Amino acid sequence: MGAMVQASQLGTAKIVHFGSDEQRKTWLPEIAAGACLPTIAVTEPESGGHVLGMSASAVRDGDDYILNGSKVYVGNSHVGDLHGVVVRTGPGSKGLTAFLVESDRPGFRTGPQQPAMGLHGFSFGELIFENCRVPASNRLGDEGDGLAVAYSSSVLYGRANLTAVSLGIHRAILEETTRFASERIRYGKPLHDLPTVKLKLGQMQSRLMTARLAAYHAVHLLDQGLSCDTELMNAKLVNVESAIDSGRNAMEIHAAAGLFTDRAIERYLRDAHHIFAPAGTSDVQLLRLAEVALGQDKGSWSERLSELVRTPEREPAHV
Repeated sequence: MGAMVQASQLGTAKIVHFGSDEQRKTWLPEIAAGACLPTIAVTEPESGGHVLGMSASAVRDGDDYILNGSKVYVGNSHVGDLHGVVVRTGPGSKGLTAFLVESDRPGFRTGPQQPAMGLHGFSFGELIFENCRVPASNRLGDEGDGLAVAYSSSVLYGRANLTAVSLGIHRAILEETTRFASERIRYGKPLHDLPTVKLKLGQMQSRLMTARLAAYHAVHLLDQGLSCDTELMNAKLVNVESAIDSGRNAMEIHAAAGLFTDRAIERYLRDAHHIFAPAGTSDVQLLRLAEVALGQDKGSWSERLSELVRTPEREPAHV
């Protein structure tokens, strides 16, 4: 459920920040009422996390645009009602543009739903556009605003939301493992009395506390409308890596008992791996953090959009 909600919030953020007054009045009440589930679609099969490498296109045709191409790894793909799609309308970084595409538009379809390692209740699939005609009134912002739509959604919401999902999984891993270690008896005593098990539980507790601090510090800055790109990157990195590391420790404590699906622990480990790639893998976060350390970072999206974070009723930002 955390994954579903965070994907929907990403889809809402682009309308809050870049939508026209008419788009906001049309879609935000529907989203708030639960009558419309939005998504955001940026990643493509051949470009992965390299946003500028996308090739899906939109060509102007009178009062419409015609979209062609595909997007993958779209959260809520098969249940979404309104897809926020970033496509190429020209060359370079200024050649990306975002559109709102309703799920019932001719020329739009979803690819087959593929079974995944974890998050089995989460739709995480492919959107396909084949001469899909979209009115110009569905464009988000101006032509060329697509990069800002993609990055701002990922930075301000994707990293924060995925951090929260990782933190929840991490907490569940620790709670499940301490319960197991208390109930399982070895040598006449609870399993947690074994020094090796107690050390692993201590590591998991320490990781969880550190991850929680990183998460809440970052989102506190975001709530205040302060610059927090670096903190959000670090929070996502720390929480994802910590949850996966603690998941491995938990499996070691459970031993063979953790391999069977009658216990939740193997599911938590599988789910934790699903948070690794979206909004940038851990390597991407580390590269960006290195740029910050070297003074080579390219500005702060959170600072640019801070006023809209605090007062979403203002005019749309064109970054």
